[in-house]
Amino acid sequence: MRYVQLIFSPTGGTKKVADGITKHWDSAVETIDLSDGEADFSQHVFQAEDRVLIAMPSYGGRVPAVAVERLHKVQGNSAKCTLVCVYGNRAYEDTLAEMEDAARESGFDVVATVSAVAEHSIMHQYAAGRPDAADLSRLETFAGQIKEKLDSSRDTGKIHIPGNRPYKKSGGAGLVPKTALTAACVQNNVP
Repeated sequence: MRYVQLIFSPTGGTKKVADGITKHWDSAVETIDLSDGEADFSQHVFQAEDRVLIAMPSYGGRVPAVAVERLHKVQGNSAKCTLVCVYGNRAYEDTLAEMEDAARESGFDVVATVSAVAEHSIMHQYAAGRPDAADLSRLETFAGQIKEKLDSSRDTGKIHIPGNRPYKKSGGAGLVPKTALTAACVQNNVP
């Protein structure tokens, strides 16, 4: 039995949350970094007895497309997994639903979900310093509940995961710089 966390955490906030849960597991935890653009994710094959935590950030209420693309290369083979959605103190909207679909399409058996706040990756004044001590204490409680569920012999069944299908339209968060000179910028090629 392997304990693994699959994490997409370009700025580190999602990793802090994931570590806040997996550090309370009884075994050493392997980390697979879905943020690594050079990695071959198709080499990761799980077994039904494995325990996996999949952690991703919510960007504008959706999962980053590249994270889903990389997760689809992994072979879950009915490994039990927990989904962790990390958001910057606004809302995670359809992120957990999208994560559930991606995990199931990759062959994972989703048994638990967690949504957690971490410092916003662009506007650091939102949820600054989070996860804080109170958040980490709550994550420890969740870790115990998840472990109990994973270790029980009862069927975990279908869990209710919030979100919409179809997902909300993916789009920019309005934080992209704009200029009145856009046409001039794309026509002037600088060597």
